[in-house]
Amino acid sequence: MATSANHSKPSKWLSNKAFKLSLHRLRRSKSGPPTPPPSPHVDRPKEFHEAFRRFDCDGDGKISSNELRAFFAWAGEDINLDEAQQVIADFDSDGDGLMDYDDFVRLMERDNNGRDEDLRRAFEMFELEKGSGCITPKGLQRVLSRLGDVRSIEECETMMKAYDLDGDGVLDFHEFRRMMT
Repeated sequence: MATSANHSKPSKWLSNKAFKLSLHRLRRSKSGPPTPPPSPHVDRPKEFHEAFRRFDCDGDGKISSNELRAFFAWAGEDINLDEAQQVIADFDSDGDGLMDYDDFVRLMERDNNGRDEDLRRAFEMFELEKGSGCITPKGLQRVLSRLGDVRSIEECETMMKAYDLDGDGVLDFHEFRRMMT
């Protein structure tokens, strides 16, 4: 069983960036061409179910530490057995040493909550008028310019248009989140 001192260790292996990268790799078939990321309208529980199915190699409805290790090895990450067992222990609600679907969903939802905090900070960087709650084409242009990517206002408007769901010419946080995920 996990100790509270070790409780934070799995975040190193399932950080937002690493887990997002792993999920992106998960969406690709080994033999087929890469598939695009899901549309913003994909039902998140359906996406979780598909990801769980990929982790659960033997189809028994549980993710073992060996299955977790195999997935990360396939995704280019190497974790040892102790680390895999610690990840499982941190989310194992019934104490059987395996991660069932409900445990997996809790892991994914925790990951998504952390991602929203990161996205909120990024969103605030793009706000031209701090506290306005929206990203304007001018705000996008300013940040891109600071990153060395000089774009015209018209180019920024075009970039934003695909994610501007309400057609108001700016991106609110929810539209920004869809653009970034």
